Amino acid sequence: MGPLVRGFRAGAADATRARLYASPGMEKAADSLEAGSKDGADCEREHNRGFDPARVSDGETAVPAPRKIIHIDMDAFYASIEQRDDPGLRGKPVAVGGSAARGVVAAASYEARRFGVRSAMPSVTAKRKCAGLIFVKPRFEAYKQVSHQIRAIFARYTPLVEPLSLDEAYLDVTGNLQGKATATEIAKEIRAAIFAETGLTASAGVSYNKFLAKLASDQNKPDGLFVITPGMGPAFVETLPVAKFHGIGPATAAKMNRLGIHAGCDLRAWELAALIKAFGKAGRFYYWIARGVDERPVRADRIRKSIGTETTFFEDLTSFEAMRDVLVSLATKVWRHCEAAQIRGRTVTLKVKYSDFQIVTRSRTLAAAVACEQDFGRVGVELLTPLMPPIRGVRLLGLTLSNLEAARGAELANPQMCLSF
Repeated sequence: MGPLVRGFRAGAADATRARLYASPGMEKAADSLEAGSKDGADCEREHNRGFDPARVSDGETAVPAPRKIIHIDMDAFYASIEQRDDPGLRGKPVAVGGSAARGVVAAASYEARRFGVRSAMPSVTAKRKCAGLIFVKPRFEAYKQVSHQIRAIFARYTPLVEPLSLDEAYLDVTGNLQGKATATEIAKEIRAAIFAETGLTASAGVSYNKFLAKLASDQNKPDGLFVITPGMGPAFVETLPVAKFHGIGPATAAKMNRLGIHAGCDLRAWELAALIKAFGKAGRFYYWIARGVDERPVRADRIRKSIGTETTFFEDLTSFEAMRDVLVSLATKVWRHCEAAQIRGRTVTLKVKYSDFQIVTRSRTLAAAVACEQDFGRVGVELLTPLMPPIRGVRLLGLTLSNLEAARGAELANPQMCLSF
């Protein structure tokens, strides 16, 4: 591999996949695809859309779907690109993000991870853990360009590609364009092509469904390949801690632990009705993944769920006027993405993080899609107003638009048209 450093992929935590890079003067552009941050309920809905009861016998064991699924996950995507482009960073602990007192680590190289540095960690904490940590400002245009190169490689093998973020995707290669006999062979070729054409490494997981393919890609990181065959699937899940299940976040894992569910075998022991009672609709998803069953298709046409941005301040804000001005600025940034993607949305969500890290969100869903940037900002300010004066200093503000839909022709032709609420 030479001197290229194999760093870890950006945003390893499910809830922050490649999108948590708030720091002084930087905004979180939450415009990557959302599947990487799905909770159990989201996964359960997708699972039900593709679920065929006829393929499951006696409610316990699944007849594996004749599918070949690959999950590709780039190793240290942000950090590796920085180390590739600057030889002086290779072999050194690198953090992509802001180094100031209110900065946050967006990504860290493996050298930094050895000291306990992780994505979404406050920069001051990261520097305490690693005195020699080198901070690099993110270059998102560069990351997007490399991501496009990687997706072009995927397209050589299958049109069924479901991107999760800039640095990872699912591929269904059951009927691949190259006529390859095995998904393992395809995964090897893709990893080799990525390295040859970008100088970066990727890890791959191969299995018969999305849930297991994603678990597999984590097994031999960095620069690894792992295969979970139909014969291995149920036994592999039984021994895995539930905290490592994709679709089970930290809060749900903690709840499961309190209920005596620590590993897949514990989860499998629960009846379906009991899981639904304890976890709602997501309980059905948990029931099936504990058995290695996941019927979700690879969806090449999946659209994003939301577009948002947020910013962390050098100093806490306390005045309504200052926060109002920030929201107007955030609305401009989000609307720029809406215009480029030709989409609109009906739900506006405000995020406020206080100085003690308490987070409050407020949302409003409108009867019709927000028509213009000014209306978007106005709704954000209206959501902020009841929170004034603030109970304590505000360290972060965020604004998100969701319930997205394609913009109509009239809206695109007359982008300044605003509707009164």
